[in-house]
Amino acid sequence: MKDYSKVKTFDELIELEHGKIGSESRNKYEENAQMFIISEMLKEARKEANLTQEQLAEKVGTKKSYISKLENGKGNIQLSTLIRIFEQGLNKRIGLTFL
Repeated sequence: MKDYSKVKTFDELIELEHGKIGSESRNKYEENAQMFIISEMLKEARKEANLTQEQLAEKVGTKKSYISKLENGKGNIQLSTLIRIFEQGLNKRIGLTFL
């Protein structure tokens, strides 16, 4: 069992649970966290646009099952597809930040 008694910040908790920045475990955690954020943003934007998954898929030339996978964080997405979904399908602009 891990000792959480000395954990004072969220960053310390993440490091205890997933390792130091740059470790394989931490990289996988960060990747999954980013995919979760993107999936939630996609779901929220689709709902704001009053579109079903099927309607969005039709607008961007993909399948409903693909949109569902993305919204559930189960699919892998190419940047070009992500841009097409948000910009053509949802009329939203995408901005990327590299840290």
